[in-house]
Parts: sequence; structure tokens; C-alpha cells
Amino acid sequence: MTRRLRVRSLAKINLDLRVLNKRPDGFHELRTIFQTISLADTLEMEYRPGRTRIELRSSFNIPDNIIVRAAIQVLRAARSSGQIGFVLKKKIPLGAGLGGGSSNAAAVLLGLPALLKRPLPLPVLMELAAELGSDVPFFLLGGTALGLGRGIEIYPLPEYKGGPMLLITPGIHSSTKDAYAALKRRPKDERTNLKLHDFRRTVWQGGSYPMNDFEAVVFRQHPQLESIKGKLVEFGARPALMSGSGSSVFGVFRDPHGRDRAERWFRKEFAEDQVHRVSIVSRRRYQAMWRRQLSGNMGKGVELWPPQERYAK
Repeated sequence: MTRRLRVRSLAKINLDLRVLNKRPDGFHELRTIFQTISLADTLEMEYRPGRTRIELRSSFNIPDNIIVRAAIQVLRAARSSGQIGFVLKKKIPLGAGLGGGSSNAAAVLLGLPALLKRPLPLPVLMELAAELGSDVPFFLLGGTALGLGRGIEIYPLPEYKGGPMLLITPGIHSSTKDAYAALKRRPKDERTNLKLHDFRRTVWQGGSYPMNDFEAVVFRQHPQLESIKGKLVEFGARPALMSGSGSSVFGVFRDPHGRDRAERWFRKEFAEDQVHRVSIVSRRRYQAMWRRQLSGNMGKGVELWPPQERYAK
């Protein structure tokens, strides 16, 4: 009766990120463009019927791990129980602004119902994802998407047509909490409307996402990150941008030649696992990957899995 599943859990970058104002609930109002990329963790899941017990094995010891919390939510929503084991193999660095933990949680939301053979509808999954964290709902759909509010309201956008990409993860820990505090955003004021106007113009232009509000404060705290961005620009990256609140920095190049030149330079300066060739993963590719990963685990009559956006054909 043991069922097993092995899935890839992809990273994301922020192609654009604006922090508008502090909300009454203590969160910040965001406007961001999410994008899935090919860098991935591997998550193995195992399910056996019985009394509920959840175990996680990983090379990282993270208290109150989001994978375990996601599993508890799925069991409750599916009105199920069982012995569940997870083995997490990390390649997405922690604290890099790449959404590794959020992606792991979404992988549980998508994968565990398949093992239970009790699929959950998209509205339920979205509610569970929003409770787990701001980036988690995005990873239910993938591709290029607009994130509103605190990042849990997700709308698909036309796919980003970026070129060859280089991602640098220098191992610097950038605190998201400290980055928000350093921005010193207040409740809504006149600057909010100016930021919204600028963001709308950027989105309508399509394919040109040049801003991350966190850079102004994080670069002051960690000057090396600004140097990394500057070097990517020097080698021809357009855009070059920090992802999330850091500390990863990516550059998108017009052709492989520019990317390869930059890669050779960065590999002399950084460890092998801190320099990554990555590629854009479109929504169609992301969802096709999940269909392959879950193939054979769902019950009969389940034709659409994982859930797609409402009007997908």
C-alpha cells in the first residue's frame, strides 16, 4: 500500500518588484512579476495508510518547516490521514530570494493529494497556499505572472521571452524582515500612486522589467551584491537584477556568447555551486512538467491535473 512520488520543485525570480506601502494588517502592498526558472530542488514523498505521522529528512535543519505545515494542511483539507515521509535535496539556496521554501510547499500541495488519490480543487489549493506564505500561490501555476497585494493574488501574464541567463548566489544572507524595515514604507501616500503608474507602464511595455525596490537598501547593507550586478551589466546583461530581497542576482543576455563570457569570469571569483546557468520555464512547460511528475498517481476520471488557470484550454 506504500505509494511514492519524486518531483522537481523549481525556483523563481522577480523580474520586477515594487514595494508600495505598509498595510493595516502589517504586511506590505506589493506589485511584482514572478517567473519560474530551471534551478530546482528534488522532493521525494512516501505515503502509507495509518495514523498520521509526518517525517522530513533534509541536509538543512529548519524549525517549523513549511513542507510539514503544507502536509498537515493537505491532510486536513482532504480529510485523510497516513504516515508521510519526505526527503528534500536542496539546490535552491536558502535566503536567496528564489522562493525555494515556497516552491517546496507548493510541491506538497500539488503532489500529496495525488498520493492520497484525493485531488483538491484550485480554489482550495490557493487558500491553503496563501496561508502558508506570500510566494506559495504562484508556484501552483508557474510561468510569468503578476503578483498583487502581499503577493498571493496571482494573474497570468504573457510569457517572458528572456534569453540565456546567469544566476549568481553568493551565499550572503539577506534578511527579508530587515530589508522591509530599511525601506521605511508608511501607509499609503502620494508616492504610492507614482509607483503604481510607473509599474503599470512597465507591464504594458512588455518584456522590460527593470526595477527592484529592495536593491536600494540591500545594496547598502551588502555592497558585494551591487558589484555583482554591475559586472553582469558590464558583460551585457539586460536586465540584471536582484531577485526578491536578495541575495541572488541574475542577468539575462541576448545570446549565449555574452552569458558564457560572464560565466567564465564569475567562476573564477565564486564557488562552483554559486554560479548557475538557468533558463526561463514557461507556464506551459511548468504545467507539463507537473503532469509528467504526477502521471500514474491520480485516480480514474481525473483529466486536469495539476490545476490550471480558470480559462485555460
